[in-house]
Amino acid sequence: RSGRVEVVRGEEDVGSVPLERVSGVVVQGNVDLSGALVRELLWRAAPIVWCSGTGRVVGHARTAKTPNGLPRVLQHVASHHGDLALAGEFVAPKIANQAVQLRRSSRTRHETAIRRLRHLAHECSAVDSVQHLLGVEGEAAGIYFGAFPTMLADGVSPFFRDSWPGRVGRGATDPLNVSLNLAYGLLLAEVIRGIHACGLDPHAGFVHSSGRNKPALALDLMEQFRPVVADSAVLNAINNGELAPHMFSTVLGSSRLRDDGRRALTSAMERRLAQQITHPVFRYRVTWRRVIEVQARMVLGLLDGSQPRYVGVRTR
Repeated sequence: RSGRVEVVRGEEDVGSVPLERVSGVVVQGNVDLSGALVRELLWRAAPIVWCSGTGRVVGHARTAKTPNGLPRVLQHVASHHGDLALAGEFVAPKIANQAVQLRRSSRTRHETAIRRLRHLAHECSAVDSVQHLLGVEGEAAGIYFGAFPTMLADGVSPFFRDSWPGRVGRGATDPLNVSLNLAYGLLLAEVIRGIHACGLDPHAGFVHSSGRNKPALALDLMEQFRPVVADSAVLNAINNGELAPHMFSTVLGSSRLRDDGRRALTSAMERRLAQQITHPVFRYRVTWRRVIEVQARMVLGLLDGSQPRYVGVRTR
């Protein structure tokens, strides 16, 4: 309305943002977009991503006038033939960032685990197959998530720590995994938006399989951001008391986020995505949300020949 996106709940005006400031829209849960807004966003080449209430991506839309048609063709060719160096550079920064997150946040000393994670991050450049790379990633995940509850503050309710079974994706019933799953879903939506913004296809990847219509490139690209964006947001929300046990429903023995819990965690993710860092490659100040798009454009540069190589984001 009048060049602005109007957000309304019932008769209440929740917010208003100039369209010029909107680079994309991520919709979570039972929210309607007017046809006029959808049309205007697509006209302006602003991608739209729809998520379920638990953060699972259910669909996305982008303008028909997408840029970089030829690099998109090259992306599918490269995805079909494979690029082990690129695949390794998606996974190695994730493992390195897991080591940093564990070193920074754990209330317990984990020198042996951190050294092993750093060794596994280096090993990613010497693997001889994607299967070998996935094995390295799996070992790192076992080490990292085995120590994950030690990153909770001492005063945090046992509700989060005592029911932790290790990392569980779909079908998780404990509060910590449920929170991580929502954060990962919101992160995936942001990565899909960033990939669409530079005209690439989220479904043609190099580590994850495109089988079952998974957004393989988006899942590849988000790996490096899991520890430093999603895990960090979840840990901060719990440790600061923003996400509390009463924000979960425990009917039938499983934990599910209530509306106030989803709002709290979504706010924590938004703050993290809006936080500025110095980009480790280009050395300018930029938000995490913008870093995601920068990394997608670096993949684009590798495909069209304007970048000699892809370099993942590693924190210190």
